[in-house]
Amino acid sequence: MKVLVTGAAGFIGYSLAVKLLERGDSVIGLDMVNDYYDVTLKEARIARLREMGGNRFTFVRQDFSQYEPLVESLSGLEFERIVHLGAQAGVRYSITNPHAYLHSNLAGHLNMLEIGRHRGVENMVYASSSSVYGGNTKLPFAVEDRVDQPISLYAATKKADELMSETYAHLYRLPLTGLRFFTVYGPWGRPDMMMWIFTKAIAAGKPIPVFNNGDMYRDFTYIDDIIAGVIASLDNPAPDDGEVKAGGSTKPHRLYNIGNHKSEHLMRVVEILEEQIGKKAIIDFQPMQPGDVRQSFADIDAIARDHGYAPTTSIDVGVPKFIEWYKSYHGV
Repeated sequence: MKVLVTGAAGFIGYSLAVKLLERGDSVIGLDMVNDYYDVTLKEARIARLREMGGNRFTFVRQDFSQYEPLVESLSGLEFERIVHLGAQAGVRYSITNPHAYLHSNLAGHLNMLEIGRHRGVENMVYASSSSVYGGNTKLPFAVEDRVDQPISLYAATKKADELMSETYAHLYRLPLTGLRFFTVYGPWGRPDMMMWIFTKAIAAGKPIPVFNNGDMYRDFTYIDDIIAGVIASLDNPAPDDGEVKAGGSTKPHRLYNIGNHKSEHLMRVVEILEEQIGKKAIIDFQPMQPGDVRQSFADIDAIARDHGYAPTTSIDVGVPKFIEWYKSYHGV
């Protein structure tokens, strides 16, 4: 299979590209490699993909929010399927830098839909987010739930992406699957996310910011489990059969939650980090942040039913794996 993966220098995009290359697929990785977080880490991911992929990996350095240059950068390159994972990430960053989300998450998503439409791809899988559930109080979050009251601009852009995708599935019968990811962590992760921030601070003997005074729960999902769900969705395009699909569409468009189906207390993760690092955390309890939610919890029945998805990695296994990688990456 020839697959175009956007966000290939990012955490999930890189991890997906590794698995696709390992099973023999060819990958075109597209990424602008911006400086939202450490560019050195992004370049290290790309270098590793080049090394392991050889002539089955092609890297395109391009901003997909710019349509004409995007089309030009992909001319002459062949691909049958798209996994669109590139985006401007971060709930809190969207409060202070809203226009970055307009470009990457709205214009960028539309541009990738246009690429998929005009190239006649067999399937396009794209990243949504568990953030679309906003302040919903019904747990666990299910793809059938209402998600029209986002509490961050980031969440609003991801919901907008789902709506644009529904339109393209209707107008052009483009097979689409949107994936609502729940708190992804693991090796080669992001420095702006909790797991990395806490690990770095605890190791350095510095305070860790714990919001809502520690009363926080997350459905922490290990990267390998996330990728298993992405590949299952990539290999099985949404059928254009008029039947109601996960998320409610009768078009070739499905929505799935990809989570661990366990809502873990944040302080339990802190305990595991302390054990693995060998230091007690200095905790700086803080109030809830704007745009944040107290609890996330994924109902994964839809993707389990359609694709047999079954996450296997608990935080007791996954967090130590992240720490092992973190120490290796930093030469500790």
